[in-house]
Amino acid sequence: MKRALIIASLLFSVACVKDDIVVSPLEQNNTTIIIPVDANLGEAIIKFKPEMEDILDMTMTRSGGEATRSGIPSTDEVLDILGAYSFERVFPVDPRHEERTRETGLHLWYIVRFDPNENIGNAFERLAQLGEVDKIQCNRQLKRAYNAKAQAHVVSTTTRSEAKTTEWPFNDKLIARQWCYANDGSLVFNEDGRTRALAGCDAGCLEAWELCTGDEDIIVAVMDEAVMWSHPDLMENIWINEGEELHAGVDADGNGYKDDKYGYNFVRNTGVTSWTSNGSTGHGTHVAGTIAAMNNNNEGCAGIAGGDYSEGKGGVKIMTLQLFDGANACSLAMEARAMKYAADNGAVILQCSWGYNSAKANLIMGYTPGPATEEEWAALYPLEKEALDYFIHKAGSPSGVINGGLAIFASGNEYAAQSSFPAAYSKCISVAAVAADYTPASYSNYGTEVLLCAPGGDLEYHGEVGQEDNQEYQGAILSTLVINGEACYGYYEGTSMACPHVSGVAALGLSYAKQRGRHFTSEEFKQLMYNSARDIEEYFEGEKLYYMRHTSAGATPIKMNLEDYKGKMGRLVDAGALLRAIEGSGKLMRLPNIYLAPTESTTLSLRDYNIVDAQSAIVADTTIAEVELKDNTLTVTAKGVGQTTLTLVADKSYSVTITVREGANDNGWL
Repeated sequence: MKRALIIASLLFSVACVKDDIVVSPLEQNNTTIIIPVDANLGEAIIKFKPEMEDILDMTMTRSGGEATRSGIPSTDEVLDILGAYSFERVFPVDPRHEERTRETGLHLWYIVRFDPNENIGNAFERLAQLGEVDKIQCNRQLKRAYNAKAQAHVVSTTTRSEAKTTEWPFNDKLIARQWCYANDGSLVFNEDGRTRALAGCDAGCLEAWELCTGDEDIIVAVMDEAVMWSHPDLMENIWINEGEELHAGVDADGNGYKDDKYGYNFVRNTGVTSWTSNGSTGHGTHVAGTIAAMNNNNEGCAGIAGGDYSEGKGGVKIMTLQLFDGANACSLAMEARAMKYAADNGAVILQCSWGYNSAKANLIMGYTPGPATEEEWAALYPLEKEALDYFIHKAGSPSGVINGGLAIFASGNEYAAQSSFPAAYSKCISVAAVAADYTPASYSNYGTEVLLCAPGGDLEYHGEVGQEDNQEYQGAILSTLVINGEACYGYYEGTSMACPHVSGVAALGLSYAKQRGRHFTSEEFKQLMYNSARDIEEYFEGEKLYYMRHTSAGATPIKMNLEDYKGKMGRLVDAGALLRAIEGSGKLMRLPNIYLAPTESTTLSLRDYNIVDAQSAIVADTTIAEVELKDNTLTVTAKGVGQTTLTLVADKSYSVTITVREGANDNGWL
């Protein structure tokens, strides 16, 4: 039986910092442009001013989306000088969502590729001086902040792990090791009893599972390494883009991406995601298992919103958005594409166990500090901010369970007194990690930017000093894994592991809200998660002793002053309390009125409005609109200008107004 090896500090990093500058910062529209050492040579990401829209559209139409020039004379003069050979939109055209893409200005972002031998500082200076350019930033590859070469050993699933006192509702063989869901305080992590678990230090899942176990209509986008969609404990909870097929070379749904059946590989720009490349760690699969490993299937471990398969209830769906592929990583431009892809393809939660290093990361410990303020981060990465804003504001539906999306990020693992970005962005949810006794995990970043905390493990505190960690109760987080292409299970620790606990609780809460017919804005739900979470600052008293490099004979003892963490760890996420709070919160979800232009049609899944087994649908005036009801899905097609009424009969009668009218110069309704 192999012993489990925990990899600490599992936060991805793409830090762009002052120490990296190789050219003088450029001033453009009173904004400082910083070019780091590792900026991709021969590439620039540009946002044009809205006045350039028509010219750019004409160029892209003529070129079929692949051009070498912009069609703007002054820009093209500079592109000629730079030896540009590629000019394309950052975000592919998706006809289903092009209108809102333009409303948010994302269609004005372009990536320019030019001669890599051209001095990048001179190139940026020329481009920044163009009057038609609104913003400009470098392109670069994302980086990992942990040792991707470290090997994670699997745990055995041949024998069932029995809980000492916890009554588990599911039959998953390894669920007794998942103290992070239900902690009864019985676990002792080291032979001398130096540390032990405290009852109740968990994500509050037992109480929540009495009300809901997940809903297959809730989609969580995991931005990470690829999720092993064929893992036997995940496969039924993987999002599938119906109509798309791997290796077909066809964009079947017209969303701008070929073969994206389970998500997309933004590293290699292909619909084929990979978890077998040299250097893959199983990180994305581990994160996904915490959220949605299949429950009650007598297999492996459990997921927070993984359903109940003995009762025929599916869990939430995992969409895999691959940012890392073995030793390779995607660029900033492709990362932004991934965020928009998530919103446009139905995800309402963005699970992000990655980010830049904290600005207060310790240089002596080998961490290079990242952006210090929201303003600095937004100036460095304006495209990233706009893509995040798009997800936060445009995911979901105004008439569905949530209007907008939840962007959930790990706070970072640099032992730093400030959250990393983008986690620290005020519109995101920054997640810190706690040990099994309510104390802050030794490695966890903390700060006033942190909104929530969750179990993340803490081997430097709970582990045996000077010994390899024992397998049974390591105080780390057990979940699904993939090692050398093989499905397995194992332990990791980090804010990377705390983060999916919050994403899983959010997904479970939205599942319950949908089943109860409740509607929230993303900000309302974010606030409800905070209000229902637990204040654990009573445990932040005195000192906490942990041992850095605890498995070595020369482990370094370090004392944490727990008082320093007060007001900087957020509140401990609580699934049970969140679900109880949902019933009387938000608004009642209603079947919406329908607005169409002539000849247009729209399709509504009645499940989204908590309507099942609809029996009939009748339009009062069929000269204005026609309706088809099939498989609890309603399709309404406009026939003529005017207004009529649709009557739907299900568990009760529903009345909807259908309005068909012309647009006003394509700028909105008359």
